[in-house]
Amino acid sequence: MTARVRLHLDQPLAPGQPLTLDRDQANYLFAVMRLGPGDSVLVFNGRDGEWRAEVTEAGKRGGALRATEPTRPPRLPPDLWLLFAPIKKARTDFIVEKATELGAARILPVQTDFTNAERIRQDRLQAHAVEATEQCGGTVVPEVADLQALARLLAAWPADRHLLWCDESRAGPAAPLASLPRGPWAVLIGPEGGFSPAEQARLRAMPQVHPVSLGPRILRADTAAVAALTLWQAALGDWA
Repeated sequence: MTARVRLHLDQPLAPGQPLTLDRDQANYLFAVMRLGPGDSVLVFNGRDGEWRAEVTEAGKRGGALRATEPTRPPRLPPDLWLLFAPIKKARTDFIVEKATELGAARILPVQTDFTNAERIRQDRLQAHAVEATEQCGGTVVPEVADLQALARLLAAWPADRHLLWCDESRAGPAAPLASLPRGPWAVLIGPEGGFSPAEQARLRAMPQVHPVSLGPRILRADTAAVAALTLWQAALGDWA
């Protein structure tokens, strides 16, 4: 039977391995998707690729599966981080979902001088990353970090990780990225008010930073995140 549901389970996957479902997962499979014993589900844990599993127990408050066979090997995303300043709730959710779909390995919300949001719900954003991975066919869920100060993050920035700084002051033709070096990368998207003069000076002084334009128009933060990740993937990522 063809499986029509994918589920992330942080449990070992092997032939015959029993898998337990929590209440929310059971509700989704049995009340929402109307699955029952004998039906197939695709599962992944971020380590062992994707597996087919069979429903062995269906209940209102829980349930069980049994892993049967691998269906897809693990596929790691590129070594790419996304740094972004949180904005309104729904648009922050959008950024996390699209960054997951576009192959970011880590998602790091940052507090800049002009960031409006002072806190985030890291657990809720991580759940959005899980759901996006289930939907897009990925086998690894990106880590969503808790909010941290951009200045602190830059102070400990790895010497070997390049940083693509989407600098709105460079609005104009988008620069080609294919000539940039390969290796570990991160993309930095600023807040709606842009970066402060002090932040701009600090970024320009870092040898790992590559300032780029995203085109002739100023983009909203959520649009900029999608545009930058797409450009990077097409030039330097696993689309190239």
